[in-house]
Amino acid sequence: MRAASLPRTAARAALASAAAVAITVGLAGSASAATSTRTVTDGATYNLSVTAPSTLAAAGQNVTVTGSGFNSAKGIYVSLCAVNGAQGASKPTPCLGGSDQAGTTGASHWVNNTFGGTLPNTSVFGTGGSFSVTVHVKADLGNGQICGDTVECAIVTRADHFNSANRKYDVHVPVTFN
Repeated sequence: MRAASLPRTAARAALASAAAVAITVGLAGSASAATSTRTVTDGATYNLSVTAPSTLAAAGQNVTVTGSGFNSAKGIYVSLCAVNGAQGASKPTPCLGGSDQAGTTGASHWVNNTFGGTLPNTSVFGTGGSFSVTVHVKADLGNGQICGDTVECAIVTRADHFNSANRKYDVHVPVTFN
């Protein structure tokens, strides 16, 4: 975490929150849910939950990701990404799968009320900015980026390509692989 990007108290709170979520993922039994919540300055609260075994298979497996409270007027990507620092501090990247428009990997999902459901691995938001998607994750992000070895990883939401510089929609649930 870069202390210069957050006030010291906020940085400590973010680190404690991330550690608590990581411990939850690490201690939970099989098919458990780990969650993360982020309240942003305009008062919106984005909730993200991952249902998966406590330790994911490095070779790959499907996980269920659910969310609520998101702004349904703005699209988001849901994927496994390398993360650096607190939620919203820096863009989660690289992400597994990139833009999977062919629908061959299932490694990312686009939730968007304009185009959702028109392409593979896309859907629209439900009531209250909710969604439930399945993504395929594995430890190797490519180009020497290995979750838990060379980079820290999390299941994340982030603003889609129409608003990609906006860090407001970044929510992380840290994960570990065997």
